[in-house]
Amino acid sequence: MSDSLKIDEAGVSQDSKNLALLNWIGTIFFGFIPGLVLYLIKKEDAYVFDQAKESLNWSITAGLAYIAATILTFVLVGALLFPLIAICHLVFCIMGAVAVHDGKFFRVPFALRLIK
Repeated sequence: MSDSLKIDEAGVSQDSKNLALLNWIGTIFFGFIPGLVLYLIKKEDAYVFDQAKESLNWSITAGLAYIAATILTFVLVGALLFPLIAICHLVFCIMGAVAVHDGKFFRVPFALRLIK
């Protein structure tokens, strides 16, 4: 068995962990695109599919928060929300990357579960 196909104690292969890690890191920079791509092409890998779905749900939630902040800029509250949303996005993506590096399933606490 090759090194890339070895499965650890949690039952997650190193390839799956690497793809899930790239997914969360890519979500920091490219938003919903990495999650959507992996969600559509990696349906046979349950771990990658689950983490792609989670990052996609988080990206949609963050996008909706940015839309709400844009609307709220007309009452001057939204300008304060943009940095807060950006920090939450960065922190949750890093938490996701750290969790999948260890082969754990990660759930963003505030994400809307629109994709099931």
